[in-house]
Amino acid sequence: MDDPHVPLAELEAGNDHLLASPRVEGRIELLIRRPDVDARELLDEATFTLEDGVVGDNWSRKIRSGGKPPHPDMQINVMNARVVAHLAGPRAGDHATWALAGDQLYVDLDLSEENLPAGSRLQVGTAVLEVTAEPHTGCRKFAERFGKDAVRFVNSELGRQHRYRGLNARVVTPGLARIGDAIRKLES
Repeated sequence: MDDPHVPLAELEAGNDHLLASPRVEGRIELLIRRPDVDARELLDEATFTLEDGVVGDNWSRKIRSGGKPPHPDMQINVMNARVVAHLAGPRAGDHATWALAGDQLYVDLDLSEENLPAGSRLQVGTAVLEVTAEPHTGCRKFAERFGKDAVRFVNSELGRQHRYRGLNARVVTPGLARIGDAIRKLES
């Protein structure tokens, strides 16, 4: 069987396209709920609450090491849709493959630290999210699903600067978001 993972040189060749995402207003491309570990549900719409993050997602039930409750600054994981499609390579059109990245919200928006520093707010449908300082990096599962070159790519200097692996956020205003809705950077 052919290796479905995209080699590093091919990933790097796509930087111009990845860096062309809109800076102020983009689009929600995919919404995911993770009802259990390694389980993914593709949604047409998602309800965001202060208590649960995405209603029905397992974030609020996750117990961290040492018996600690879920990390409040890792409530919502956001990834750039161009990046995940690029990492998926020949599987780019398969949203179930995108969902393997483990994020709940996939958007066409510039997620770079320069554009969205910690504390920035995003209008997502009728909900508002706040970008947190908690880093979001590729893990062992991400490497298994997208390849070691994908982890090198998203964790490269450019990848970290532009948050190719995505960002963490928390809900500050509950609301509803649908695929196709705008995601808008709010003025601070």
